[in-house]
Amino acid sequence: MLIMRNKSVKVGVIGVGHLGRHHTKHYASLQDADLVGIFDIDPHRASSIANQNNTNAFTELSSLLDEVEAVSIVTPTPFHAEVAEKCILTGKHVFIEKPITKTLEEADRLLLLSKEKGTMIQVGHIERLNPALLALKPYDISPKFIEIQRLAPYTTRGTDVPVVLDLMIHDIDILLSLVDSPVKTIRATGLSILTDSVDIAHARIRFGNGTVASIMSSRVAKDKVRKVKVFQRDLYATIDLLLGLTEVYKVVGDPDEDPQALMTAPFEYGGSERFIAYDKPPVIAGDALRMELDNFIKSVQGKETPIVTGKAGREALEVAMEIQQMIVQDIH
Repeated sequence: MLIMRNKSVKVGVIGVGHLGRHHTKHYASLQDADLVGIFDIDPHRASSIANQNNTNAFTELSSLLDEVEAVSIVTPTPFHAEVAEKCILTGKHVFIEKPITKTLEEADRLLLLSKEKGTMIQVGHIERLNPALLALKPYDISPKFIEIQRLAPYTTRGTDVPVVLDLMIHDIDILLSLVDSPVKTIRATGLSILTDSVDIAHARIRFGNGTVASIMSSRVAKDKVRKVKVFQRDLYATIDLLLGLTEVYKVVGDPDEDPQALMTAPFEYGGSERFIAYDKPPVIAGDALRMELDNFIKSVQGKETPIVTGKAGREALEVAMEIQQMIVQDIH
């Protein structure tokens, strides 16, 4: 892999819509990044965003690629593969917003090209850096059952892809990061309600180690909900990704086993007394996108490794595609 050590990385942003403008803003302020410029199919939008961030608006993608070492690809999903291929063929490291591509075939081609060219692919699964999820890191997590809900009111943004690839894929990536085992079986159902695509989806996933997960995603809900519940022997954790709240309940033999517990409650089972300890680990607020892009730049420099590799992005897409295909077959 081509590594740019101990110098600022010349970076560009391709696509400066709702999310791309935030990429631009962060790169403009990251110490290890040198924001060379941006490209967008709307030249007026590109010029406006460039002026706001003291950078250049390129009128041709090829011209931007001539000047950079790495890029963020923040185009609509159907264009990820085409744009990323052009970038990789010119030897650029790429950060691709989720999902990595629209199809597995496209993802496989990008991974192969990346290997041939010695470049890096990182995928923008931002929820990996949600502070409430990061608060679980001190705990020994070996889930037996996981329940995840991601509900949102309808908006026109994101409806170019099914809810599975728009919303659920976030939770598929979280799930795959929590369970260290291959997927064994998937069962899924869903409906089209407001659009011609799947708007509500539910999947039940069983892993090779016996872990079972239930994932529910909807873009026709009244309120936003983003919750993860983790169940395992002697531990239950609930994570509210939206509110930034993490709570952990542990079974301990003695209250002194968990000095950080906010409270403990005794219970008796099998003739012996044990305790339920309630923890509320600190959730350290931070800008997840900024952290993600800083990790990308430092990975290009060789200082860190990507939080979500191209391979991990492809694995999340594979599960999502199987769920989507199962739902479509069931609907028709």
